[in-house]
Amino acid sequence: MGAFKVLLIASTLWFGIACANASAQETVSLIREDQNVTAVLAYAPKLVVCSGIAVVSPGAGGSEHGYRYLGEALSALGYMTIVTGHQESGARVLREHLLRDGIQRGLAKLITDPNAYRGRLMDVAAAQRWAFERCGSSKSILIGHSMGAATVMLEAGARNNVGASGANSFSAYIALSPQGSGLIFPENAWAHIEAPVLMLTGTRDTELGGASWETRTEPYKGMATGCKWLGVIDGATHMNLAGIGRSRSAEVSTTQTITAFLDGVHRGDCRLEKPIEGIEIQTK
Repeated sequence: MGAFKVLLIASTLWFGIACANASAQETVSLIREDQNVTAVLAYAPKLVVCSGIAVVSPGAGGSEHGYRYLGEALSALGYMTIVTGHQESGARVLREHLLRDGIQRGLAKLITDPNAYRGRLMDVAAAQRWAFERCGSSKSILIGHSMGAATVMLEAGARNNVGASGANSFSAYIALSPQGSGLIFPENAWAHIEAPVLMLTGTRDTELGGASWETRTEPYKGMATGCKWLGVIDGATHMNLAGIGRSRSAEVSTTQTITAFLDGVHRGDCRLEKPIEGIEIQTK
């Protein structure tokens, strides 16, 4: 085979791979209920039949371009996956808070801002509508990290101190680095949540202000039985769960646990069928 033909074949293969990768992700601008625009990054399902939809809510200062490991993992499971941007709590707003009030106080103000959560819930609803239009399944998951985990709990119906009212419109919820009672949630805020919920933290996932990671187990302890899971990843930090830093082992444990949880939800028994390396899991 001549060099030109080899080069042509290689170029064609590269172009095909590039097109396939490009088509797997799509940046979309969605109109919210208040007519404002929110940006999202959509990961197309990698199975022929769409398994359901998954909406990912980033932490404070995050954007639709983060949490790639979750977008790719859920896409591989067949979910139409949408990572949302949150303009009221994105990088620009976080930077303004930090410059004005410092790190701890600035973050505290942002994560307790009622307007930020109103915007977040509208972003989530817009992403949910858009994804359902493109997926034939009725199954839906809302997953969030840090402030996104608070968004998850608010949407699931947790009582709160920020005046938010969630629609409880998803089939299951996944909270990475959930908050205990305090700035956002009162005590026993989660007692009446009936939907399946997976909560994940790590043994180095400290709270704002330095409180122990163990405070993040409070929502699990306060929920009634019925498809509730708590996973604690050995050595994982707060940012590891966002896919930042030396996070590969935490990402693997997270995605394996999410897969096992969703398998249990879809089977209808919510059992953990076998242990997962690197993570301690409780169920009830």
